[in-house]
Amino acid sequence: MTVLVGYVPSPEGEAALRAGIDEARRRGEDVLVVNTSRGDAYVDPRFAQEPDLAHVREDLAALRIKFDIRQVLGGRDAADEIIELAEQPDVSLVVIGLRRRSAVGKLIMGSAAQQILLGTDCPVLAVKSAS
Repeated sequence: MTVLVGYVPSPEGEAALRAGIDEARRRGEDVLVVNTSRGDAYVDPRFAQEPDLAHVREDLAALRIKFDIRQVLGGRDAADEIIELAEQPDVSLVVIGLRRRSAVGKLIMGSAAQQILLGTDCPVLAVKSAS
């Protein structure tokens, strides 16, 4: 089985990664780290660059957790990618990070987290960063 972690290089992404690692260790499962961008990777701060991914690889390898990292560039938004991957039969849990937003911000901008929570059949763990 696999814990799927939606990762972005931010405090929220780091919180999701830490929670995903904790869950994978507790369950004895692998980790699938997913990072996506609909646009140009060089201008999208949510698209992890090589130093970000090196940090993720080092953390997972040091803990001896089996893992895979997938980056998707172009196409659909992150929520759609995560929802599709969560449909794989070996995914037992999806872990995502949440950021604080005002009520108006949620109304106007929508929420990828909300899409994932409503569109995924498997359990979803949503975590906030400490900062």
